[in-house]
Parts: sequence; C-alpha cells; structure tokens
Amino acid sequence: MRSSTTLLILFLAALLSCKNTSPKTAKAEIPVTEATYYLIRHADKERGPDAGTDPDLTDKGLARAEFWAQTLKDVDFDAVYSTDFVRTRKTAMPVAEANDLALTIYDAQNLYDDKFKQETAGKTVLIVGHSNTTPAFVNSILGEDQYGEIDDSLFGNLYIVKIKNGAAQAELQDYNDWSFD
Repeated sequence: MRSSTTLLILFLAALLSCKNTSPKTAKAEIPVTEATYYLIRHADKERGPDAGTDPDLTDKGLARAEFWAQTLKDVDFDAVYSTDFVRTRKTAMPVAEANDLALTIYDAQNLYDDKFKQETAGKTVLIVGHSNTTPAFVNSILGEDQYGEIDDSLFGNLYIVKIKNGAAQAELQDYNDWSFD
C-alpha cells in the first residue's frame, strides 16, 4: 500500500510539474459569414491654404453626396459609418437620412476589427472614408491587397464587398465620369 501511495504521489508531482508547452492561441476572430459593405471616398473637398485641416465639401461635393444618396436609393442600409471629418460626415449624411439612420463614427486606424465585424455581421453598411483608407478597408475585409490608394482627383469609386458563407468578394464601380458642374 505504501508503494502505491508513493507511486501515486510521484505521479501527481510529475503531472503538476509539467509545463504547458502547447502554443498560446491568438484571440479568436469574430467570423462574419454574411454582410454587404458599400465603401466610398468622401466627395469633393475644399482645397487651398484657407481650407484648413478639416475642409468642407465644395458645391460639387455636396452635389456628389446627393448623387450617392440617389444612386444608392434602392439599397436598404442597416448602418452608415463615417470617419470623424466634415467632408466624410457630409458625404454620408444624405444616405443616412434617406435610411433614417444616425451616423456611426469609426476610427480609420482600426479597420475591420472584431468590434466592427460584430456590429455589422449580417447587415448592409455604407462606409465613407478617404483616398487611402477606403481601399485599405476593402483590402482588410478581403484579407488581401487588391486595391491601391485612390488618386486624389477621383471621388467616384464605389466598392461593393459581399461576404457570403464566410467568403468575401469585391466589385469596383466607377462613377468618376459623372458631371457635377
């Protein structure tokens, strides 16, 4: 009996002294199995030395914002996201108002993070960003670098990203030839 107890104690001691050598797993990502994202750059902005660091939209930009609302009128949005700049908020507002939605401000430094995935899973969402952040956001959703920055003179790119059964596909529609004069 004594040798059984000794063996049991040695076994337990050995078991307790073993280190867990299995690799630590990263925080699990929230899977998005279905969602549709429409991503645009803000409309035409004021330029020049008096425009400041947060320029407003030009008259052409205001017309383009209304154009987006008209172009997307048949889309039933569940949410409208914008960065916290005058030009992005004013571009997003006509679509938000047409869908009776408040704007949700997002941080362009945290694209397609777990919080965003959770908030938008199963939804149809408009995202208004900038010439560099909009394609980066699309790429983040796709998980690959498919799109480069938008030329600073272009304001008519519409990216539509659909996630179905966990697979994302993107389409780029070009509305840069539309006249807003």
